[in-house]
Amino acid sequence: MKGMRSPIGLRTAAIILLLVLLMFAAGAVGFHIIEGWPWFKAFYTTLMTVSTIGAGPENELSPAGQEFNILLILLGGVVVAFAIGSLTRAVVEFELGAYFGRRRMEKEISRLKDHFIICGVGRVGRRVATEVAARGLPLLIIEKDAEKARWAVERNYPVLIGDASSEEVLRQARLDHARALASAVTSDAQNVYIVLTARGMAPKLPIVARASEEDAEAKLLKAGATSIVFPYGYAGLRMARTMTQPNVQQFIDLAFSPLNESNLHLQIEEIKVTEASRLAGKALCDTEFCHERGAIVLAVRRGNGRVDFNPRRSEKIFSGDCLIVLGDSPTLKDLEVIAGV
Repeated sequence: MKGMRSPIGLRTAAIILLLVLLMFAAGAVGFHIIEGWPWFKAFYTTLMTVSTIGAGPENELSPAGQEFNILLILLGGVVVAFAIGSLTRAVVEFELGAYFGRRRMEKEISRLKDHFIICGVGRVGRRVATEVAARGLPLLIIEKDAEKARWAVERNYPVLIGDASSEEVLRQARLDHARALASAVTSDAQNVYIVLTARGMAPKLPIVARASEEDAEAKLLKAGATSIVFPYGYAGLRMARTMTQPNVQQFIDLAFSPLNESNLHLQIEEIKVTEASRLAGKALCDTEFCHERGAIVLAVRRGNGRVDFNPRRSEKIFSGDCLIVLGDSPTLKDLEVIAGV
C-alpha cells in the first residue's frame, strides 16, 4: 500500500496560485492604464469584480473600462472553474486511491500465513518490524494510533488500525495462521491485555512481550508470554559489553542483524530439520553443513529441548532438530532449502 498523498498535487496548486496572481495583476494593470486610477483602487476594483460583489468603483467605469471588466469577469470564471475542477478531481482520486488502497491491503492481509504480528510501532516496534522485513519475512503491524501507523504505511508494511487486545482485531490479523507475535506497546498493562487475549486465541503461539518495569515480568508470564524483553535492561547490557568487550559486541552485531553495513554479511540463523529432510539421521560431517560450505554449526537444539553447543562433526542430526548456524546469507538460504527436503 502506498503512502498517503496530499489531496492536491503541489504542481496543480502552484498552477492555480499562479493563475490567480496573474489575473489580479492583469486586472490592476488594466484599470490603472484604462481608468488612470491609483494602484490600490485598481486592485480593489479587480477584487470586487472577481468576487462577483460588483459594487463601488465598478460603477465609475468608462466604456473602455466596462469592456475590460467583462473580459476580467470571464477570465475570473475560467480560473475559478479550473480551480474547482482540479480540487474536485484531486479529492475524488484521493478518496478512490485510499479506498482501493484499503481493499488491496485487506486482500494482502487475508492471504498472510506463517507471518509475524507486531503490536505497536513505537521505537521498539519499529525496530522489530525493520529487522523482520530485512530478513524477507512476512509481517503485519497492529497499531491503534492512525498517525503512528503512517510509518508502516509509508514503508508498504501491512498494517491494521485497531486495538491489539481486541479479539476481532487479532482475528483480522489471522492470529491462527501467525508464526509469532510481538507485543511492543509502551504500556505494560496494555501488553498484559494483548498477551492474555492472544494466548486465549492461540495456545501454542510463541509470544514475545516488552516490559518496561521488572515487576511486569511475572504478570506477562502468567498472561501467557513465551519470553520477556526489557529494552532498558538490554540497552544497559549492550553498553557494558561495548565498553568491556567491544570485539565481542561487534561480532554479535555482525552476526545477528541483517542490517549491518559490514562486508562480511554474516548472520546467525535457525535451520529446522523436517521429517522429509535428507539430512535426518546423518552426521554433521556427512552433510552439506561441512565447514567448506562456509557455514558453522554453533549449536543443535534437539527435539526434546536439550541444546548441544559446539557439536562434534560426528554428531547426528535428527528430524525435529533445530540447527543454529553461522554463515553468509546466500549459504544459509541454500542450507535452509537442503534441510527442508
